[in-house]
Amino acid sequence: MDGDVGDYLGELVDRARDVLGDNLVGAYAAGSVGLDAYQPGRSDVDVALVVAHALDGSTKRTLVDRLRHEALPCPARGLELVVYRRDVAGSGTPEPGFEVELNTGPAMPFRATYAPTDRPAADGRFWYALDRSILHQSGLALLGPPAGDVFADLAPADLRRLLTEALAWWLALPIPAGDGPAPGAEDAVLGACRSLVKARDGVWFSKVDAGYRLMERGEHVELIARSIAARRGEPPPSGPEARAFQRQVLAEVAGTH
Repeated sequence: MDGDVGDYLGELVDRARDVLGDNLVGAYAAGSVGLDAYQPGRSDVDVALVVAHALDGSTKRTLVDRLRHEALPCPARGLELVVYRRDVAGSGTPEPGFEVELNTGPAMPFRATYAPTDRPAADGRFWYALDRSILHQSGLALLGPPAGDVFADLAPADLRRLLTEALAWWLALPIPAGDGPAPGAEDAVLGACRSLVKARDGVWFSKVDAGYRLMERGEHVELIARSIAARRGEPPPSGPEARAFQRQVLAEVAGTH
């Protein structure tokens, strides 16, 4: 783990414990940190806190105030923090089910969401259960029991449905239509790689590692190689190339291929 990120996570856990006290069951690094794929300057820091009991509004707001970037500077692009009750984390529900969500950081717009019903539908409601599935497999315990003992995985039918929703959401994002390099197309391609590998093999990989896995099988080698290189500063694929690959992956994951 990046040293600055490790120090930051330690302070974040201390502050969360100050606010939540004995209600705090555990704290877990998710996303690129949990999957051992953190890339300084590009990756976010994803954290899940687990509490024994529901939080009241005052506690939610205090937690946000103590952890937002202005109070605790984030050394990454941003912090994406979600708090779950332990019964939700262990239920395998496909619903968002969170107590509070905080997005904050030097390159991330601030947003605090205090109930799932406040989450705009256009932003996607599939993220949370997919993140909990990743936590079940690869969450890094910063405090508390192992992540696999706290977070339940999704049922296969729910997993496939949420992966399909996520792929459709990515496809709906605007992307340049021309044949030139399209910034962001690399993430569209590699995100689709991760979804495809999970649907086929039942294992979560980082976006880049999922791309390598498909390349080892001889699939879409040139497109994926350019997408991986784009994360190191090389030109990304074009929008139409990314879209064609995403549609192909969506068809397979949705079972219409």
